[in-house]
Amino acid sequence: MVRLSLWKTILILLVCVLAAAYAAPNLMSKEKLAAWQAKVPSWLPTKTVNLGLDLQGGSHLQLGVGVDVTIRDNAESFATSLRGDLRDKKITYSSLRPALQGFSLTLRDATQSDAARQVIRKIEPDIVFDDSANDPTIIKAAFSEKKIKEIKDRTIEQSIEIVRRRIDESGTREPVIARQGEDRIVVQLPGVSDAGKIKELLGKTAKLGFHIVDQDASMTGRAGVNGMALPLKENPASKLVVDKRPLITGDMLENAQSSFNQNGQPVVTFKFNGIGTRRFCEASTANVGKPFAIVLDDVIISAPVIREPICGGSGEISGNFTVEETTQVSLLLRAGALPAPLQVLEERTVGPTLGSDSVAAGKKACLMALLFVIIFATTVYGLFGMFASIALLVNMTMIMAVMSMLQATLTLPGIAGMVLAIGLAVDANVLVFERIKEELRSGRGIIASIDTGYQRARITIIDSNLTALISALILFSFGTGPIKGFAVTTCIGVATSYFCAIMLTRLMILIWLNWAKPKEIDA
Repeated sequence: MVRLSLWKTILILLVCVLAAAYAAPNLMSKEKLAAWQAKVPSWLPTKTVNLGLDLQGGSHLQLGVGVDVTIRDNAESFATSLRGDLRDKKITYSSLRPALQGFSLTLRDATQSDAARQVIRKIEPDIVFDDSANDPTIIKAAFSEKKIKEIKDRTIEQSIEIVRRRIDESGTREPVIARQGEDRIVVQLPGVSDAGKIKELLGKTAKLGFHIVDQDASMTGRAGVNGMALPLKENPASKLVVDKRPLITGDMLENAQSSFNQNGQPVVTFKFNGIGTRRFCEASTANVGKPFAIVLDDVIISAPVIREPICGGSGEISGNFTVEETTQVSLLLRAGALPAPLQVLEERTVGPTLGSDSVAAGKKACLMALLFVIIFATTVYGLFGMFASIALLVNMTMIMAVMSMLQATLTLPGIAGMVLAIGLAVDANVLVFERIKEELRSGRGIIASIDTGYQRARITIIDSNLTALISALILFSFGTGPIKGFAVTTCIGVATSYFCAIMLTRLMILIWLNWAKPKEIDA
């Protein structure tokens, strides 16, 4: 029989009330919403749907990732490790030069060629040797395609994560950050009309290192194989030669904050993690009396002399900073260093006026869809069509409520997904009502027809909704940006339309049957 237990009735009504409550903040103005959020407890509904770039305006950036720099850095790191291992194996060589994707090694003794190759393979199995030189003393090698792809993928993934951290700390809400192609990242910043500060943040690698200063080389100005000459921040014309290999790197930082020293000058205070604390203690103990350079993005910020072992695990970076510079540097250090430099390849700005036009057009599309569907349903199915129309309005409310709870971002394709959800909701009701008509025409009673209609239509509705759900999940898994927005609203719409068609509409029909007790229904 077409009956619902008391607990099911209460549950359906409770879901509808909660949906209305969670969707309500979207109807408030920004001022009223801010006042509401300040007054009410945190457990009450206060969240709204976030509008995407195409709806509220903002900035679109396409960034190129310098993956070649990372590959070259890996090649240099490999060459550095190889020097030590060759020395341990007493393999002599006259030159070892890193290349873009590998290195070139010239041995003094051709009989050590096989031993050298074994050492190279042990350090890095994914190496391809180039024997075109036909000289056993010359070994040329490069990373394999598999290794290069692995480096590229890792570099892009790390860059995306660090870009996300930096933008999140800058206060930008709901950014869209996604990979595009082999070496590009797309960044969309809703509500940000001027992306100048964001570009400045993203343009810095924030590569921090503590290096020992080579005083003798600094006097001559000539950097050896293991050194590099870097400019001073206070005087770029002056340079110091420092060791290439840093004593401490930025990834050993636990925290960094903007602060002031005893003289009231802006500084960046930092704290090392356990590994950094131990290593800095050991390095400062072994180099007392020697100057060391604090290097940020290949510029020496300061070069103090180590007076005594520093084992506290914290310190400060000073260098004629402004307050804004210390805030930015500390933010960059907290977020981490980019593994490769970024370059802005494309920049587009969507104005708020264009975004508001899109919102207005989206509202118009949804309202028109609702209006025509309601007219069609009531014309064809009469009272049952009115029940379906009420359920449709509740369905739209539930979609907005769920998106607000999930803090999902609504885009223009997302609005298209909502319109599609309207069609799915009506389709389910049409299947039920047509099935009820068939049962009535076959001579069954009202109660039996409605009962059988819901039971037999349910399987078809589940099949159709599952098909739409699977398609939407595939779009969400493999799509990016707006495509995911369409998939999210479609998934939510599939779930809510099933609930409204099978549960809510059925409850309304049951209440009408118990109240009106009709003798017949026009089929």
